[in-house]
Amino acid sequence: MPMSTRDSLPLQERVPLNNTLQRASDLIILFHLISLLYYRLISLHFHGFVWLLSFICESWFTFVWILYTNAKWNPVTYKTYPQNLLKRLDELPAVDIFVTTADPKLEPPIITVNTVLSLLAVEYPVEKLACYVSDDAASPATFYSLVQASKFAKLWVPFCKKYDVRVRAPSVYFSTQCSPSVSSARALSSDFRNDWNHVKDEYEKLCQRIANACKEKHDDVPKTDEFADFSDVERGNHPSIVKVIWENNKDAMEDGFPHLIYVPREKRPRHSHHFKAGAMNVLTRVSGVMTNAPLMLNVDCDMFANNPEVFLHGMCLLFGFSDEVHCGYVQTFQQFYGGLKDDPFGNQLVVLQYKIGLGIAGLQGPFYGGTGCFHRRKIIYGSPPNLPHAHRYDVLSYKESKQVFGDCRELLDSAAHIRSANMKTSGKLIDLSAKIEAAKQLASCTYEFNTSWGKEIGWLYGAVVEDLITGLKIQSMGWESKCMTLDPAPFLGIAPTGGPASLTQYKRWATGLLEFLLGPYNPLLATIYKSLRFRQCLTYLLINAWPLRSPFELCYTLLPAYCFLTNTSFLPKASEPAIMIPLGLMVIYNVATLMEYFECGLSVRAWWNNQRMQRIIVLTSWLFGFIGGVLKTMGLSETIFELTRKDQNSDIDPRRFTFDSSPMFVPGTAVVMVNVVALVVGLVRMMVNGEDVEEGGGDGPGLGELVCSLWVLLSFWPFVKGFFGRGCYGIPWVIVFKAAVLVLLFLQIFAKCMI
Repeated sequence: MPMSTRDSLPLQERVPLNNTLQRASDLIILFHLISLLYYRLISLHFHGFVWLLSFICESWFTFVWILYTNAKWNPVTYKTYPQNLLKRLDELPAVDIFVTTADPKLEPPIITVNTVLSLLAVEYPVEKLACYVSDDAASPATFYSLVQASKFAKLWVPFCKKYDVRVRAPSVYFSTQCSPSVSSARALSSDFRNDWNHVKDEYEKLCQRIANACKEKHDDVPKTDEFADFSDVERGNHPSIVKVIWENNKDAMEDGFPHLIYVPREKRPRHSHHFKAGAMNVLTRVSGVMTNAPLMLNVDCDMFANNPEVFLHGMCLLFGFSDEVHCGYVQTFQQFYGGLKDDPFGNQLVVLQYKIGLGIAGLQGPFYGGTGCFHRRKIIYGSPPNLPHAHRYDVLSYKESKQVFGDCRELLDSAAHIRSANMKTSGKLIDLSAKIEAAKQLASCTYEFNTSWGKEIGWLYGAVVEDLITGLKIQSMGWESKCMTLDPAPFLGIAPTGGPASLTQYKRWATGLLEFLLGPYNPLLATIYKSLRFRQCLTYLLINAWPLRSPFELCYTLLPAYCFLTNTSFLPKASEPAIMIPLGLMVIYNVATLMEYFECGLSVRAWWNNQRMQRIIVLTSWLFGFIGGVLKTMGLSETIFELTRKDQNSDIDPRRFTFDSSPMFVPGTAVVMVNVVALVVGLVRMMVNGEDVEEGGGDGPGLGELVCSLWVLLSFWPFVKGFFGRGCYGIPWVIVFKAAVLVLLFLQIFAKCMI
C-alpha cells in the first residue's frame, strides 16, 4: 500500500454531540439562580440574618452550577477504526499491564484472578503484553491464586480465542452462559460443547482451590521453594518480593499468554508507603527493567476487561492524531456489571460520566480516573509533548539522572530508551528471571529517597486522589487526553453496595479532593504558571468543590427547620409573585436532570435514587471528608486510606440501606430529627395561633418552608426508615444518642426564639 494512502486511513474520528436543549435548560436554570440572588440582595434589609445566610448558600450553588455548565457545554465522543491499525503502524507497540490489590479480605483473590485472566486473554499479540500484579498485602493466598490462575489460563486463553468468546472474565462468562452457547456456528459442534464443559469444570476446581487457600492461616502456607519468600512475612513489615509466575518465551506452549509477574513491594513500619501511588511507582520501575513497554495500562483488581478489543481501540486513540500532544493518555469510564436495578445507592455514576465526562472530553480531555487508563511511559517519566530535547530529564548527565530516577543502572538505561521516543522494543527474547534482583531493589521502600519519584516523575504523592493530581500534572505539561467509549464497555468493575461501603468510598474521595485543592497541585496555579487551559481548570475545580459543598448544603438543609423553630422565613410567601423564582428553579432543575437520566436510558426511580443519595452523601461522606481534609492540611491528623469492600455479603439484602456505628451517620440522623421536631413545633404554633400555612403568620414560615422540610425528609428517607429498622438496617443506638445531643444543642441555641 502506498505511503500516502496508508497515512490517509483514519484511526479515530471526533464526533461532536448535539446538546442544544441541554444548553438552553442550563442557561434557564442559571437565569433563575441569578434572579434569586438579585431578589435576595434587594430584600436583605427587610429580612436580616436568615436571608443573608440564604444568599451566601445560593451564591455558592450558582458558582457550582456555572462550573457544571462549563463542563457540559462541548460534549464529544470518538469513533475508532481498529481495522486500520496494522495498515497504519508497522507493528503494534508493547503494553505493560498493572493490576493493584491491597487486602485479600476486602478484595478477595478470586476477583483479582478474574481480572487478570480477562487481561491475559485480550485480542493483542501475546509477546507484546506483560501483566504485573501489585499485592500490597504480600498475601500468600493471593500469590497461590495467581499461580493456579496461570495454570487455568493455559486452557482459558486458547478457548476464548478459538471460539471468539466476548466476555473473558470466566466468573462473568459462566454466570451468564448457563449452557454452552455462543453466536458462532461452531457452538453447535460437539467439540465446543466438550471444551465448554471441560473449561467450566476446571474453573470450578480453580475457585474451590482458591477458596480453600483463603481459609487457611498464614502458618499453613505450603513449605515449598515457591512459597519460601512468604515464610517470615508480616503484614506491613516485609522485604520486596518479585516472582515471575509465567514467562512467555520460546519454550512456552504455542497458544501462550502474556508474562505474569507478582510484585509485593517492601513495607516497613517506619517508612511511608504512599498508598496506591507508591504501588504504581514500584510497578513502573519494576516493569521498566523487566519489559520496559512504551505504553502502560493500569486497572484496579476488580476492573476486568469486558471488551476483548479494548487494547486495539486504545491504540487507535493514542496513535490516531498527527501530533502526539493530542493524546497523552486514554481514559475509559468506570462502568459496573451486576449493578442493582435503578442504582439505589448512586454508585454507578452513569449520568455524571456521560454528561460531565463527554463534556470534559471536548476540552483538554478527561481526568485520569485511576483505573482503565492507557499511559505513555515517557509522560510518567516527565517528558513533555514533542519537545524531548528541551526537557531537563532528557539532557541530564548520568550523575544527574541518578538524582532523578535513582541509582539503578538498568532503570536509567531503560528510562533513556523510553525518553528517546522509541516506541519499538528490541527483538531479543527477554530473560525475566535475570532481572529479578534489580526489580527487588527497585521495589524497596528506601529506593525513592533523594529522588524525584512521587514529586516530579511517576504517580504523584500528597493526596489519596493520586490519579487526579497525576493527571493534572500531565495536562499541565500541555498534554491532552482522550476518552474511550465502546459498546460493549471496555472495562467493568464492582460497585459497592449498602450504606457503609458506599459512604466510605465517597469520604476517601472527598478527603483527597480537599488535599488536592489546598495543596501545591491546585489547578488555578497550574493554569497561571503552567499549560493547563482555563476551562479545563474550571472542570478540576468542579470536582474539587465536592467536599466544599457540604457546609453550604448542611446550612441550607437546616434552614427550613430553623425557620419553623424561630418563626421566621427564608422564602417568599405563596401569595407573593417572587415565589415563582424558587418554584420555577425547583421545577426546571428537576425536569432537566430527569431528562438527562432518560437520555441515558435510566428510569424515574434511578433519577430519584441518585438525587436522594446525593443529599445523603453530601451530609455524610463529603462532610467528614471536608473535616478530615482540613485537619490533614493543618497538620492535625494523618491521611488514612480506607479500602472499599469489593465482595458482597450474601446475608444482606443488597437493595436496602445499611448502617453501622460510623460517625458518618450522625449528621444525617440529626438532620432528620431536627426537621421532625421543627415540623411538630411549627404545627403546634399554627394550631395555637390559628395561622394559615400559606401565609405563615406574617414573617413566619409558609408553604415554601413546609415543602422544603418535607423534601429533606424524603431525601433522607433511608434514615427515617432506619429509626424503625433492626440489625444492620436500623440506626445503632449510639448514633441516635450522638445525633440527639447535636439536636438538643441546636434547639438550645434557638430556645428563646421558640418561645
